[in-house]
Amino acid sequence: MASATATLGSVSSHSLVSRDPKAALIGSARHLEASIVPSAVTNPSRRRWVVKPLHAVEPAKRNDSVASLAAARMAEAVVEEKRREREKEEEEVDYDRLARELENSSPLEIMDKALEKFGNDIAIAFSGAEDVALIEYARLTGRPFRVFSLDTGRLNPETYRFFDAVEKHYGIHIEYMFPDAVEVQAFVRSKGLFSFYEDGHQECCRVRKVRPLRRALKGLRAWITGQRKDQSPGTRAQIPVVQADPSFEGMDGGIGSLIKWNPVANVEGKDIWNFLRTMDVPVNSLHSQGYVSIGCEPCTRPVLPGQHEREGRWWWEDAKAKECGLHKGNIAQQGVQKSGSDGNGAATINKSDIFETQAIVNLSRPGIENLLRMENRREPWLVVLYAPWCRFCQGMEASFVELAEKLSGTGIKVGKFRADGDLKPFAQQELQLRSFPTILFFPKHASRPIKYSSERRDVDSLLAFINALR
Repeated sequence: MASATATLGSVSSHSLVSRDPKAALIGSARHLEASIVPSAVTNPSRRRWVVKPLHAVEPAKRNDSVASLAAARMAEAVVEEKRREREKEEEEVDYDRLARELENSSPLEIMDKALEKFGNDIAIAFSGAEDVALIEYARLTGRPFRVFSLDTGRLNPETYRFFDAVEKHYGIHIEYMFPDAVEVQAFVRSKGLFSFYEDGHQECCRVRKVRPLRRALKGLRAWITGQRKDQSPGTRAQIPVVQADPSFEGMDGGIGSLIKWNPVANVEGKDIWNFLRTMDVPVNSLHSQGYVSIGCEPCTRPVLPGQHEREGRWWWEDAKAKECGLHKGNIAQQGVQKSGSDGNGAATINKSDIFETQAIVNLSRPGIENLLRMENRREPWLVVLYAPWCRFCQGMEASFVELAEKLSGTGIKVGKFRADGDLKPFAQQELQLRSFPTILFFPKHASRPIKYSSERRDVDSLLAFINALR
């Protein structure tokens, strides 16, 4: 099957084609001659937008500016109609049901379904390890596809050479996402180059991986990962082949705005490698040196015969909870609550606490009652009412922590208040709690807090909310 590729910023293979080489794109002025026949008439597999004039006007009397305006408005109407059709289609999709329907499908079938449904709004997340299998499956579908990767700045030299080999083999350009240089500089200055050996890898991964990933996903409607159920004990055993991403948001914003595809979820590692050898595709040379799961150089090492592949990642930490934060929402732990609901109708995961950072103040009931009583505060406060077992709270944890760190030193305090259990009636009566999470802004000169009503919980949306009220 012929290979067809596209980069993260590329245009779909069904691009606009004009017989007039001087014709401009949508929104510009050009006349539609009667001799032009829509390509869809002669070739149904190709489509072209054709703008018809609103009124019949004699050519000699036509005003170019009026024609241009009419064409632009018509084009905008077409784009808006397409958007509404897309939203309607998304609303009708039950991804839990789709996951069940695709449970026994092959990775190729699942990949084809994903690319068919989302076109240029989906991309493959390539880690530099056996995720090359995803690219091969995408190539075999014959559909255009896009690939991106996170360059943390601390990858092995072999991984960078592997990236180059993959690009040349498939004739693609991988879109690389980098961490924010200022954040990395501040982190290294304050904590050093190897602080993760002492206090865990989560903070470093949040700066170098999670935040760059969030930026990449905000430009997509779906993404494709190489997660497998057999990869990590205690964390990936229940991942479905497709799901609404519980941790990240897509281009439309809000819960459920990003769809996550895991085409090889049900494939064992040995079968992935049989596939790679059969298709004779490039592989990372580190695999021949005993590396199985490959990440950043300081946090990855070879595994011994008989050891699980995840033993080579963050080997100084608990083997049952080895995730960097990219797939945090998929973690399946033994502490799943028997009630199975978080009050929002969602399945829950039991956690001791979240939003744990020095930039966020942990408020007790007396503390938040003091905030309520103050009519003139020294500084404004942003407070999240949360329950640590709520998956929606867990899903916004990284963005809220990032926001708190950005606001540190700006005169705005950021706090958290655990509002479940015995404190829930108080929060419902006094703090406008309806569901978790609830975000409140306490202005300097107002007696009552202002509730954040949007479901967009990314850093930029929350900052816009704060800046409008501060």
